[in-house]
Amino acid sequence: MSKLVIVAIGGNSLVKDSGSESIQSQQEAVAQTVEHIADMIQEGYKVVVTHGNGPQVGFTLQRSEIANEISGMPAVPLVNCVADTQGGIGYLIQQALINELAKRQINKKVVSVITQVEINENDPNFVNPTKPVGSFFTKEQADAMLVEHPDWKMIEDSGRGYRRVVPSPLPIDIVEKDAIKSLIDNDYVVIAVGGGGIPVIRKENNIYEGVDAVIDKDFATSLLAAQVNADSLIITTGVPRVFINFGKPEQQALEEITIEETKKHVLDNQFPPGSMLPKIEASLSFLENGGHRVIITNPESLKEAINHQAGTHIIKLT
Repeated sequence: MSKLVIVAIGGNSLVKDSGSESIQSQQEAVAQTVEHIADMIQEGYKVVVTHGNGPQVGFTLQRSEIANEISGMPAVPLVNCVADTQGGIGYLIQQALINELAKRQINKKVVSVITQVEINENDPNFVNPTKPVGSFFTKEQADAMLVEHPDWKMIEDSGRGYRRVVPSPLPIDIVEKDAIKSLIDNDYVVIAVGGGGIPVIRKENNIYEGVDAVIDKDFATSLLAAQVNADSLIITTGVPRVFINFGKPEQQALEEITIEETKKHVLDNQFPPGSMLPKIEASLSFLENGGHRVIITNPESLKEAINHQAGTHIIKLT
């Protein structure tokens, strides 16, 4: 039986820099990334793709605010911006992957599932937002934005500049998980929980209602991976391996580590809260909920990583 792998693509990996924010530039980045996903499919793996939307949802929000201020167009709620970017990025990945598989004469169908993800309406992150979205700003630009938008919150993001932050509640259930399982069982390549999923709360009588928030895509991917019984979870990032003592003379790349070793590094504050820590926490959650292996690497190393030749592998000892 083919092993099922969930691959999470970061939204930032599709926007290389401030000059690469156009749809065309993102389309080119997607085309490069799916080549590496197609390598895994060609090797016989069943694949589900998820993706982030941090920059893109910020762009959509900004377009909405500008249109509202200049022409009085109705503002688009954050939850709808998440849905819009889920569909838009999903389309780019779906089409690029269909085309790449066709070039290789691989007979596989690809489908994107508009995915809702249930959250707790009392999640503490609604009080203290932490999820960075949109573009990076200098300190001066951020201060000016706060004058213009006093209800916003801005934070410094891992030495790269200042970004707006919005609520990011933890996911508790993937609403469309059964449909996703059915597609996997019927040999589809599935794109799901884009942007962490559309955040919803469940009311009485199983009535769902959208909520203005952005769910962390790595936590949502981890939950999806557990709910569809994936063998491996791959989280892509900007580096080929995870490091401890990053940027110091004693910097060390991690190749294979256990759950226990990973937890020790977390306690030693080895992983920055705004970047690597959520990926590590999502990895541990997947492994503690039935998963066997997590790989953290950059997109171009996917083929080597799945064959144990690259990436940081976090494993569960049996």
